[in-house]
Amino acid sequence: MKKLIRQYEPNPPLPPGEGRGEGASRTRFPFPPRSRFPLPLIVLSVALLGCHTDMYDQPRYEALEKSDFFKDGRASRPLVAGTVQYQAPPADDVMHTGKQNGQLATELPVTLTPALLERGHERFNIYCSVCHGRTGTGDGMIVQRGYRQPPTFHSDRLRGAPVGHFFDVMTNGFGAMPSYSLQVPVEDRWAIAAYIRALQLSQYAAVDQIPDDVKQQLKSTQTTDHPDARE
Repeated sequence: MKKLIRQYEPNPPLPPGEGRGEGASRTRFPFPPRSRFPLPLIVLSVALLGCHTDMYDQPRYEALEKSDFFKDGRASRPLVAGTVQYQAPPADDVMHTGKQNGQLATELPVTLTPALLERGHERFNIYCSVCHGRTGTGDGMIVQRGYRQPPTFHSDRLRGAPVGHFFDVMTNGFGAMPSYSLQVPVEDRWAIAAYIRALQLSQYAAVDQIPDDVKQQLKSTQTTDHPDARE
């Protein structure tokens, strides 16, 4: 050790007049001795000092391991209600495809209720009316601003289309219309399809299909607008 220390002891200062200028003096240090350890070994030692097993041995539960944290003693938690398998094959029933035996459904696979129509009305106004208009005539706001106009729901072709057609178009898209399967859940798509049928009926309903109280309102409106109107 003493020998190694002596190797690093500075040489005595240079006498005046030597060095960089008149009267300058400086201390001379010898080059350090060559290390006794090879450079790769030193690098490996430093790398090993930086290694930790914290990530490998991090505190965690193994699958089906016992846990004192939860009341049921299980570390693996039950699946949340409604969880579906990632990339699971889609269901092929009429509820999820709009088709039955390969053909578009002609009837709703859900019960038709006022609540269903009200839900469909609400969802239609949010997602559909911007293109199709509030009454389904295809005069929505973005159409008025230059977007491609969709066909009216009140054409003979679409009034005669099965109800599964509207569900299928919402699910898979059609023409310029993209799929809305990510924005609108399955149940809401059927609610919208039911409401479209209600819109179609509202424009082509026969007089004998109108409730009596609505008939009286229509007669009152006609009399108010046209005083000369008579039955």
